[in-house]
Amino acid sequence: MLILFYCMSLMLAIASTDDGKKWNDQAQKELTDALNLKPNIKIAKNVILFLGDGMGVSTVSAARLYKAQKDNIAEGMSTLAFEHFPHVALSKTYNLDAQTPDSAGTGTAFLCGVKANAGTLGVNGNVQRKNCSLQKGNEVMSILHWSKAEGKSVGVVTTSRITHATPAAAYAHSAERDWENDANLNDVEGNCTDIAKQLIMDNPDIEVILGGGRRNFFTIPVGQRNDSLNLTQIWETDKSTKGKGSYVTTKSQLDAIDVKNTDYLLGLFAESHMEYDLDRELDNNSLDQPSLPEMTKTAIDILKKNDKGFFLLVEGARIDHGHHASKARKALHDTIAFDDAINIAMKELGTEETLLVVTADHSHVFSMAGYPETGNDILGLVHPTPDDEPKDNLPYTSLIYGNGPGGALVNGSDGHPGRQNLTGVDTTDPEYVFQAAVHMSSETHSAEDVGIFAIGPMAHLFHGVHDQNYIAHVMAYASCVGANKKHCDRPKDDPIGSGVSHTLAHSLILVCILNHINKYL
Repeated sequence: MLILFYCMSLMLAIASTDDGKKWNDQAQKELTDALNLKPNIKIAKNVILFLGDGMGVSTVSAARLYKAQKDNIAEGMSTLAFEHFPHVALSKTYNLDAQTPDSAGTGTAFLCGVKANAGTLGVNGNVQRKNCSLQKGNEVMSILHWSKAEGKSVGVVTTSRITHATPAAAYAHSAERDWENDANLNDVEGNCTDIAKQLIMDNPDIEVILGGGRRNFFTIPVGQRNDSLNLTQIWETDKSTKGKGSYVTTKSQLDAIDVKNTDYLLGLFAESHMEYDLDRELDNNSLDQPSLPEMTKTAIDILKKNDKGFFLLVEGARIDHGHHASKARKALHDTIAFDDAINIAMKELGTEETLLVVTADHSHVFSMAGYPETGNDILGLVHPTPDDEPKDNLPYTSLIYGNGPGGALVNGSDGHPGRQNLTGVDTTDPEYVFQAAVHMSSETHSAEDVGIFAIGPMAHLFHGVHDQNYIAHVMAYASCVGANKKHCDRPKDDPIGSGVSHTLAHSLILVCILNHINKYL
């Protein structure tokens, strides 16, 4: 028995030995990969912008752990597809009038290329929020419009209402993000058009539109509109004269679409926002809604038929909503679904001709706190040591918010208000509201920078800390749309559009260096 115990102890000791070789080998491989990395200087036929709404760096870190534990992968492994992208930068997210941004001003930045005020869509900084009179003459076009002007196909996919801030920034111009239907404009002075009407009437040639928000397209009592318009019917009538169009409202109908014979697709799968991905799984998709990866695949299958390529915006919108409700599990689960959509795009298209950009509009006051040990449930309690025990001696979760609905105090055993005692509380429950420092009805955004992850043609142009509007300019440059197209007729091996070949450029640089050295010899 003693011999068996000794052998087991020896085996455990050997198994737990860490002499650093693993980490040195891993780092050397990464170093070799970095040294061999060559920028893809081709023109991008396709561009897909994957926007994780509210997906700050802390959310990426927590989602990596959440997925590792969910799939029984060793902690520390990069489990998200976009973590393997070779080019990573940071984006400054502020709005012109706000240190901490909203999704309308940020959407205008990364889609239209200009910074804007909070709450405004597709307009420049001259437009103050809710001021309809300032809209005219201050509209700005997005990369969706620029791509369409070059003959490319375009699409918008989201799990929010299709008229919500981020998707609306791709096609609408509005001094107020909440003007989603005409009823929202009842008390507004001026001649402004609601966002849903702009989508259908002013942007009739968007090939793929998939998301929620049916209520903004129909008149009361079916929807919320005050006018007599049935916008989906107007869309269907228009498409009957232009090609083969389909309007769908369920996953079953989407699955039945013949993409080879579909030129236009409008899918509105919910009255408001679509379900959280976790809820959709847990209730066995009783509402018959497609997932974000499923919508993304259908969109790509339709758009890629265009020989000139396409631009597609894919938004994982409910990451943001999960954080606002302080239901961290739902936010992280939607992050995984968002990542699955990215995997779909890479599988369908590759990265030789397609630029994939993954970023967020803003972050949240969400963090991984304390000193949890390896293997601790990312949704669970921290087990503190005597040196880091909370002053109230109550357990706490490693996921925590700076503010939000979880900040409510309860009366303790001593009669004084304090934190809820989480002993015996199931913090992995999808509906569990994580604790917060400040009690608010809804958790807020944060002002920190967010990541930009890129792969494909011109992805190397993301290289440092950028203002958020830079993203639109890189995507446009890469795909030769918009104003910056001087490089578009260059030879294939010309990296900068100067008429100088890649090899000759290197030779000229070498000559300059040698001449400079000779001056001081």
